[in-house]
Amino acid sequence: MDEKTKAKIATQYYEKGTSPLTDSEWDKLYEDNETVGYTSKGSVTHTYPLLSLQKTFSREELYTWRSQFTGQKCIATPKLDGSAVSLQYWGGELIKAATRGDGKVGVDITEKMRFLVPKDIKDTSDVIQIDGEVVVPKDVPNARNYVAGSLNLKDIEEFKKRATNLRFVAYDLRGHPGWWAKWTQLLTSLSKVGFHTVLDENLDSIYPTDGEVHRVDDLGEWYKQGQTAHHPKGSIAFKVQKQGEETTLVDVIWQVGKSGVVSPVAILDPVMIEGANVSRATLHNIQYIRDLGLEIGCRVEVIRSGEIIPRIVRRVTEK
Repeated sequence: MDEKTKAKIATQYYEKGTSPLTDSEWDKLYEDNETVGYTSKGSVTHTYPLLSLQKTFSREELYTWRSQFTGQKCIATPKLDGSAVSLQYWGGELIKAATRGDGKVGVDITEKMRFLVPKDIKDTSDVIQIDGEVVVPKDVPNARNYVAGSLNLKDIEEFKKRATNLRFVAYDLRGHPGWWAKWTQLLTSLSKVGFHTVLDENLDSIYPTDGEVHRVDDLGEWYKQGQTAHHPKGSIAFKVQKQGEETTLVDVIWQVGKSGVVSPVAILDPVMIEGANVSRATLHNIQYIRDLGLEIGCRVEVIRSGEIIPRIVRRVTEK
């Protein structure tokens, strides 16, 4: 896909919430929502970069990561699936709010966030940054797309109507002069001044999630670990493979990819997966079809696991 097309899709996603991509397709095309080619008036530079997280799908890799911190407490919280936002407070007053953007510069959404977060908090004269996720209940189709579109609405009155469904959930505060020894203490103090945080109960039953975030609780140890150019070393995201949906394999067609490789694509009886109406899935190659024992008309399980096209993972045995 050329950069002009990617920029057009990004504008649709962020400003209108009408992107042709599902959330999973968006993740694959724009790694960690770093939108190449998307620009908007009113850009804001984050006081502290919004880095992505190191990710793993393996519990063994998760345990290996945690084994580095012998004697240290690691906290697991839901990995909320919405839109990352940073808030800047100066002297306790909200002065700026911005979308994640490319992690360094985001779109100014200050006027909208005033409807979702405390306007004033007890603080010193220092500039602090509170990071969090704006989410909407999981029963809203294409929830992340809905959130992104809401945050970039030009009509503030329309945003106010949507704001009753939206929630900002804080997961970090940076710029503080070492008031807390533990990350959990930091979040508890945020809850006392009116913020929802990732320590709140039952978040994963109300809002969409795509895994867990594991983090060293001791702030001194967390900062000691440092960071790469992309992610902090004291945190990791454990991504959960979601259960697929069952449907019928209607047909198989063959298509030529950009590299010239011919590969099979499954035509499916349409099924809703994560708010998207899915009617095609990748089959990789002929051996993959043979290994799964697929036949036209059989029942199959389909998942979305960060692939551009959904994937068939097994043939469903008839009862």
